[in-house]
Amino acid sequence: MSHTAPRILIHDRETSETVARLSKSVPEAVIETHNSYDGLDAVMRAFKPDVAYVVAFKGRQGFPRDAYLGPDGPEWIAAGGAGVDHLVPWDTGSVTVTNSAGVAAGMIAEYTMGMFLHFLLDVRGLQADQSAREWNGRRLVTPMQGKTMLIVGLGQNGQAVAARAKAFGVHVIGTRAHPTDMDNVDEVHPADALPDLWHRADFIVIATPLVPSTRALVDARAFAKMKPSALLVDISRGGVVDGAALINAMRANAIAGAALDVFETEPLPIDSPIWTLPNVIVSPHCSGVYAEWTMQSFDLFLENLRRWQANQPLNNIVDPERGY
Repeated sequence: MSHTAPRILIHDRETSETVARLSKSVPEAVIETHNSYDGLDAVMRAFKPDVAYVVAFKGRQGFPRDAYLGPDGPEWIAAGGAGVDHLVPWDTGSVTVTNSAGVAAGMIAEYTMGMFLHFLLDVRGLQADQSAREWNGRRLVTPMQGKTMLIVGLGQNGQAVAARAKAFGVHVIGTRAHPTDMDNVDEVHPADALPDLWHRADFIVIATPLVPSTRALVDARAFAKMKPSALLVDISRGGVVDGAALINAMRANAIAGAALDVFETEPLPIDSPIWTLPNVIVSPHCSGVYAEWTMQSFDLFLENLRRWQANQPLNNIVDPERGY
């Protein structure tokens, strides 16, 4: 396949701005767009792209993975987000997959700290008092300083959370596949140390990719080891936290609160018990979605496209075994 006049598919709900930027940046590119999960097989057969820039704009359910990894699929798939579990597994000898990890790390970290502060400052209680026009002089807020945060997955998102937690005077511990000393993390442990870490944490951040070894990682045994006062924020992928175990834990007051941005099924079904759980905040997988995100992710793709055309190594190549 020629790198001089690449055939590029942009697969997203809205493509006008990205097409304009791509045309300006790489005027020789041949561009095709598609804005549905349906009909992609026919597009692949007719267009035969070299490269595809892909945003899973309707979630994982129904994502046309087979079209991407079939005989007419591209040699390089650039995922517009960080997670790639909607594509795994793939043959690294046939296709290269990159992601946009790190683009939204700062925003995701701000979301995470905001969720913890929501609980610590009892925002719901303050709002209830305000609605009742009640001046509750006995209401207390809770500090972060001096407490311990466990970050499960010290990738770019986890590291961004750690940096902000240290600014609040928090003791940060975390896990990663290959432990090494890291800025803003007081203790780095291997992933298999988790059973001995749950009970130490006041704040728990789930930030690990979804791979076979992390599916249902946060299960009933994990919740049983957590402090009843613990707060949990899930910014990983749906399936890392066992949904049934979470429901049982929250109903039993096993932990004090949880903010969930990802779910095993997305959109979260209207009849899911999670909607009405006490002390749970539900957000629609939006922790890293902000006005500038789309173009910052696409800018990363454009830089990689420049490298690809120059036969240079790509940034953010994903190992399907690790999920990052």
